[in-house]
Amino acid sequence: MYTPPVFKPDRAASLAFAEARGFGMACAWDGGKPIASVLPFYLSYAADGTPRALFHVARHNPLVKLAGGAPWLLAVNGADAYVSADWYVSPDQVPTWLYQAVHLTGSVRTLSDEELAVQIDTLSAKFEDRLLPKPPWTSGKMTAPRLDAMKKAIVGFEMTVEEVEGSFKLNQHKSEADFAAVGNALALQADFGARDIAALMREVRPQAFAMIQTEMTTLPRSEQ
Repeated sequence: MYTPPVFKPDRAASLAFAEARGFGMACAWDGGKPIASVLPFYLSYAADGTPRALFHVARHNPLVKLAGGAPWLLAVNGADAYVSADWYVSPDQVPTWLYQAVHLTGSVRTLSDEELAVQIDTLSAKFEDRLLPKPPWTSGKMTAPRLDAMKKAIVGFEMTVEEVEGSFKLNQHKSEADFAAVGNALALQADFGARDIAALMREVRPQAFAMIQTEMTTLPRSEQ
């Protein structure tokens, strides 16, 4: 991943983002072309702190045959938004795109049946927790024959994460005035991604928005 230093989050922030998102694209090389599938995942950590991403795919997915070979890439994308050059205060700007993304790279192994059972329960618990106070779904709600059939239809994997790359491009290199102007414009858009990026920008540089607000309140009423 190409990431200018100003947009590069540290390793902990990148892993926290990936875990919070919990959905990405697993990519592998079959020797002739790339193979990819979007899927949910969760992170766990070995005793030495090495991150591990766990997920599963359908048994007939071409990725199944590629485990144990060359490293895979798990690409995790967050909110993104188009930025019009017209939104900047400064002249001679160009349109751009703001986003958050993290790439996890590492070797992948196939899980045993026992490990897959744990993975299914852990993965569903991760996302069921987001639906509280709804009583969480658990695999125990399924009949044993049906659950066994579903397990046989999928293959679980564990990626040992050997490289963590992140890019949080939020216009951090722009002036306070330009940063706030773009953030305020994005907040007014109908697109959810644009509004999410606007909220992230406020978290990154709240002083930029505070400065603009202060300037507006000190202007004569005729200039506001």
